[in-house]
Amino acid sequence: MKKLIILAALTIMASASFADQYVNGYYRSNGTYVNGYTRSSANNTVTDNYSFKGNTNPYTGETGSNYYRNSESSPYYTGGSSFGGSGSNGSSNGYGSYGGYR
Repeated sequence: MKKLIILAALTIMASASFADQYVNGYYRSNGTYVNGYTRSSANNTVTDNYSFKGNTNPYTGETGSNYYRNSESSPYYTGGSSFGGSGSNGSSNGYGSYGGYR
């Protein structure tokens, strides 16, 4: 019984660590309002982002079309970035988190 409780606790913790995250709406410095959105949890790949080519966003039903050519974790990686960073959104880690593109 003790092993079953430990296994259940580990399962709950593991599933919580991969949960989607809601980001509250906010105002950009130029005054533009960005609506709140749900994004997938950060990890070491862009291929499971909602906006990655072929994936479907379960919240909007939209099919992704982004190749993430500037991310080394993408099969479409072409190397480098014209944005100064290595990420498709100009970030340095290559795993952009903007919900509109996930």
